[in-house]
Amino acid sequence: MQQEFPPLDPVLARGERLARVRDRMRELGVDALLLSLGADLPWLTGYEAMPLERITMLVLPADDEATLVVPLLEAPRVVQDRRLFSLRSWKDSEDPIRIIEDLVGSRRQLAVSDRCWAAHLLSIQQALPSGVFRPASEVTSALRAVKDATEIAAVRAAGAAADRVAEALLRGEIALVGRSEASVSAEISRRLLAEGNAKVNFAIVGSGPNSASPHHEPGERVIGPGEPVVCDFGGALHLGGDTVGYCSDITRTVVTGEPPADFRALYDVLEAAQSRAVTTARIGTPCEAVDAAGRDPITEAGYGEAFIHRIGHGIGIEEHEDPYLVAGNRQLLEAGHAFSIEPGIYLAGRFGARIEDIVVATDDGPLACNSADHSLHIVEA
Repeated sequence: MQQEFPPLDPVLARGERLARVRDRMRELGVDALLLSLGADLPWLTGYEAMPLERITMLVLPADDEATLVVPLLEAPRVVQDRRLFSLRSWKDSEDPIRIIEDLVGSRRQLAVSDRCWAAHLLSIQQALPSGVFRPASEVTSALRAVKDATEIAAVRAAGAAADRVAEALLRGEIALVGRSEASVSAEISRRLLAEGNAKVNFAIVGSGPNSASPHHEPGERVIGPGEPVVCDFGGALHLGGDTVGYCSDITRTVVTGEPPADFRALYDVLEAAQSRAVTTARIGTPCEAVDAAGRDPITEAGYGEAFIHRIGHGIGIEEHEDPYLVAGNRQLLEAGHAFSIEPGIYLAGRFGARIEDIVVATDDGPLACNSADHSLHIVEA
């Protein structure tokens, strides 16, 4: 059964975000924010720039209205709301850098999209030689990491859609034995799209010894009986007709028949570690403490060297964003932080396993956005 989520008012939410961004700009002494490629632009405007040689850029002064500079042939894709920004389309016969220069004016403290193409940034720097440039993430990342109510609803809806695919895997409805990893990956992708995702971000399928490769590229290896299969997948879902998609990310490990006893022991450790980390992910807890909560029992069981990545990453418009749950990150979890909890154990050349859920830190404790069963499922026994 599909979960029901409240209707969204994305324009109202984006207006509130613009106000928070301007407050942060004034706090940091940033005169103008220049947003091109990356998640900051759709987060604030609902429009995602295409990665083209024709530049798209939102010029957002701290003291004036925002203007979206966009190629004329892309302008029909923009859903404009004058409460958020004005639109300045440009023809191929015009110089968009000059347009941006005029909009920036005498402002000198400038923050630019972290993912702005180097060629575009260099042209802007040449046009604004007295400008002082810094990454836009210094303004936006901490704000974007704290999801508002509309974003939490979107992340939960994306998680529910991924759950339905994961549950089909656990029930054995996705055939594994005798099929290539690539074929299974393609089926998972089709199911994600059928569940309403606008696109598939990734669909990792690693079987047998490939299950010990966390970011394995599904290939022509044929899945055999008695093998672990790690399936890590996610898409981008547009909730309530919003123009911006929010991401899912889930991992479940199954076995195609009775596994070796040492694999069961490994999986039991992993399941307990994942549960402990989720329980620890409460408001006010340092990110590194969540990592430690899941890592310590794995280390105590003798698998410490086989857990080779951080325990989690933030998620939202992007698959990976702040906050990162990793040793050394003392940032405290806040209400609205959304992140993965995904410990893994990987024995190179033999097998591996990972369990992953998306979790939101709330005033009532950790809210798991995935409910697909965590226990080890034997499929096609």
